[in-house]
Amino acid sequence: MRDIVLVVVVCLLSCISNGSAEQEKKPCADPMSRQFDFWVGDWEVKTPDGKAAGTSSIQLILDNCIIFENWTGASGYHGKSLNVYNSTIGKWQQFWVDNQGGSLYFAGEFRDTALWFQGESIDRDGNKLLEHLTFFPLAEDHVRQLWEQSKDGGKTWVVVFDGHYYRKK
Repeated sequence: MRDIVLVVVVCLLSCISNGSAEQEKKPCADPMSRQFDFWVGDWEVKTPDGKAAGTSSIQLILDNCIIFENWTGASGYHGKSLNVYNSTIGKWQQFWVDNQGGSLYFAGEFRDTALWFQGESIDRDGNKLLEHLTFFPLAEDHVRQLWEQSKDGGKTWVVVFDGHYYRKK
């Protein structure tokens, strides 16, 4: 009986030890994975001239590895994005979907105090578009999101969305 108790105690200690090691190995706790945390929160979003653009709730999910966006536009346009730092390729990735059947994929990096994404898409006429999506942390409670598109291979850019996120109090 004493041998069985000893085996059970050793197994339990081993499990506790392994559990602690797993807890210490948090794959998304590294500084690169935390670069976009400034966007996490509940936001009122306005255009540069102060008009309501919508609201956004940004949450950390899946053991704080994914930044999940829930966008509700003032005009009825809704969308969601999944954002992750992919340490294998050393880039941030965003996958966006919306209530109009649209989707976008971006990859980027944090540089010059902002998160810079790039992507490509196809418009309804089959033309290739270049996409820029930049997030600027302007203050603790203020983030600017600038989305630009180019139809001419990057020679000229048009602003698609310029949103100023103000943290809800």
